Amino acid sequence: MDQPLPYAPAGLADLLAGPVVPAARGLLGCRLSAGGVTVRITEVEAYAGTAGDPASHAHRGRTPRNAVMFGPSGRAYVYFTYGMHWCMNVVTGPDGEASAVLLRAGEVVDGIDVARARRPAVRRDVDLARGPARLCATLGIDRTAYGLDLLADGPVRLRPADVPVPDAAISAGPRVGVTGAHDVPWRFWLTDDPTVSVYRRHVPRRRGRPDDGGPTGAG
Repeated sequence: MDQPLPYAPAGLADLLAGPVVPAARGLLGCRLSAGGVTVRITEVEAYAGTAGDPASHAHRGRTPRNAVMFGPSGRAYVYFTYGMHWCMNVVTGPDGEASAVLLRAGEVVDGIDVARARRPAVRRDVDLARGPARLCATLGIDRTAYGLDLLADGPVRLRPADVPVPDAAISAGPRVGVTGAHDVPWRFWLTDDPTVSVYRRHVPRRRGRPDDGGPTGAG
């Protein structure tokens, strides 16, 4: 691992203020709480913004949609995709240098009854937050979380991992469903964890259908 996992909010703040790839790896095992539910993060993807990452929403510069990606770090970048799903990213890096980590999947570790009530059609608990759109649905996260400080004591809270995740327990591979930089191995997950989403390589869509790249499609 590029740097050790933090054990205190201050350490987590330092992690998120640094480069996006170490931040992505360091978010594995962290806890995200919202809407009466807490998930342990099991899968993430890193997006570097304007610095040569065509899969990023910030690749072409600042827009009203992606403005929060430019800092400060530790904020929530929430966006709507495919006309039906919310996805959430954690902003990383120094102010002015857009980067973010997409939260792709998690294990519900608290508030399981609330999570099941939000997603009554899901048969297995491991599928409740298995994918970025499912994760947001399970936590009740929507546009109102955009720009929130995730390290503060607010409605959406990010907290460090209870125990360190060893290097041997982390896998890396290509990001899911992006239109550019298909094979960049910036998706990280807890090896063999059943809540990790299924990998799908990008397939070009027919003309006339929207294709929403990173960070990233709903998955």
